[in-house]
Amino acid sequence: MRATKGRKTFARAVAAPILARNDARSVATQIALKIEEDVVLGRRHPRERLIEQDLSEHFKTHRGDVRLALFELEKKGIVERIPNRGAIVRDLTPAEVRDVYAVREELEVMAVRVLPMPVAQADLDRLGQLQREHSRAVAAGDLLAVFHGNVRFHRALYGLCGNTCLIETIEQLAQKVSVIRSSAHANPAALDRARRDHVEIIEALKHSRRDDLMTLTRRHLKPAAQAYITAYEQRFGANGA
Repeated sequence: MRATKGRKTFARAVAAPILARNDARSVATQIALKIEEDVVLGRRHPRERLIEQDLSEHFKTHRGDVRLALFELEKKGIVERIPNRGAIVRDLTPAEVRDVYAVREELEVMAVRVLPMPVAQADLDRLGQLQREHSRAVAAGDLLAVFHGNVRFHRALYGLCGNTCLIETIEQLAQKVSVIRSSAHANPAALDRARRDHVEIIEALKHSRRDDLMTLTRRHLKPAAQAYITAYEQRFGANGA
């Protein structure tokens, strides 16, 4: 009884706006985005159950939409389905995070290594605009805007490399570790460091300093992974029990 009451209280506390049926995206895609945002912002935690009936009431839709949204999130690696338990927020162990980030680091360094230089002024202007939007979100403490602003900045950055396969693989790995971002967002100093890194990345691009760009890429990835690992071990213990 208490668990049901708790779930309903949670639903009222973070009630999602009514989903637009005439939105260009499907209702299931909108639900998937809302759940992903909740994970990134720490509203939903690793190992938390995602109950279809509760979610259908929360989003004021039927369970078919919710089921499709959970399948979409499972493909992204954000949700995991456990036999006889249903769906839960994916629980990444520190070892899994280290493995993913080791691959991400090499792929993102590869992207900036093959990126054509000099970079066109229009592309630099676009990155500058995205950096300012991200910076304003950090200053305002708007964590949802920080998340989306960071995603847009990096998509634009790695999109410059021109290698479609590489871009898609980087995107897939970034989605797989969405669950870790709430730990980094909880630290204002880490957000400010990320903001300053974006500024330095643009400067390196502007002056065609490829070696600096590769160093910045490696440095920029490390704090989020380390923040998650620290939070994970504090919550679940070093062995994840």
